[in-house]
Amino acid sequence: MRYSALSILLNGLRGNKGWAPHWRAPEPKPHYDVIIVGGGGHGLSTAYYLAKEFGITNVAVLEKGYIGGGNVGRNTTIIRSNYLLPGNNPFYELSMKLWEGLEQDFNFNAMVSQRGVLNLYHSDAQRDAYTRRGNAMMLHGVDAELLDRAAVRAKLPFLDYDNARFPIQGGLLQKRGGTVRHDAVAWGYARGADMRGVDIIQHCEVTGIRRENGKVIGVETTKGFIGCGKLALAAAGNSSRVAEMADIKLPLESHVLQAFVSEGLKPFIDCVVTFGAGHFYVSQSDKGGLVFGGDIDGYNSYAQRGNLSMVEHVAEAGKAMIPGISRVRVLRSWGGIMDMSMDGSPIIDRTHIDNLYLNAGWCYGGFKATPASGLCFAHLLARGTPHETARAFRLDRFARGHILDEKGQGAQPNLH
Repeated sequence: MRYSALSILLNGLRGNKGWAPHWRAPEPKPHYDVIIVGGGGHGLSTAYYLAKEFGITNVAVLEKGYIGGGNVGRNTTIIRSNYLLPGNNPFYELSMKLWEGLEQDFNFNAMVSQRGVLNLYHSDAQRDAYTRRGNAMMLHGVDAELLDRAAVRAKLPFLDYDNARFPIQGGLLQKRGGTVRHDAVAWGYARGADMRGVDIIQHCEVTGIRRENGKVIGVETTKGFIGCGKLALAAAGNSSRVAEMADIKLPLESHVLQAFVSEGLKPFIDCVVTFGAGHFYVSQSDKGGLVFGGDIDGYNSYAQRGNLSMVEHVAEAGKAMIPGISRVRVLRSWGGIMDMSMDGSPIIDRTHIDNLYLNAGWCYGGFKATPASGLCFAHLLARGTPHETARAFRLDRFARGHILDEKGQGAQPNLH
């Protein structure tokens, strides 16, 4: 069924009894051309583009939980392409362009809202760094606008401009950035892939990777052995665990990143704002809640929950930027498992094992990269060569010294 105003009208007249499930619940077949491990945004978008762009439909997506229960539903929904380095900038801009046409492409309301992303700066050095970033963005055809203090104050008068410790001097604005309903992205890609013949198999955990003569031939799962021609790993924070089943040690660490939502408030933030004097970012949802987050918790963990010291840290940064939220109640928090790479940039590449491919290391950038990640990973699986915008995301770049250190902070995952 294709969604449209007419289909809504006709189903309404029939008592809304004609709606079909978004996707099927098939039993796994004995063999697939491609098995994708991980039913999050990256795995589902890969399956969708494999079917849509490359005509490969004998595909299974294996998810150990339920669709939308992992990182794709545990983030702050921000999309942007305000990156500096040549390896990252074209990739995230490709993702932004895909976001802009995504709802029409997969016929599902993902609530794409290009409300703008504003990064505040608080010193002359930070202003110069943002000027450089903005110039790099414009050289790649990406929109960027450097705002002075007066322009930021006119746009966001509720910020604390006179804090002697963190004076706001201006900000870098990308008007095309914004937010997207995260779980709707998972549902839309799952529905689109299913419509094209992809099997989405929930509650099917991979417990082993079977190889013969150095070649992957399938996976052991809680639903039995499933054979495959190619195996694609898109397991986000659990990428290291899954790769270990093939005796591969990845240059990743898994950390918890918490996110929060407040009680509903009258609309007062009409864009995404990030604090330049600390790691804090916030937007306001359509229901009025403030959606915000900050740093990873700092210690290695596979738990989808964080600790109270980071809650306090994030709250302090938020109140330093917006004093008026000091009495706002936080309703709930959640945690995602971040696969932090050594340079803060992702990996989309084939491994040294024949027929085994990897999509991992997304750090803080996983959700915003969902469309481009899926398209580029699908290209690699279908054609055997990297997509032109993902050539820098090689697995061996750490050994070769060709790192993509966007923040320039070194080769420790927790620094990114």
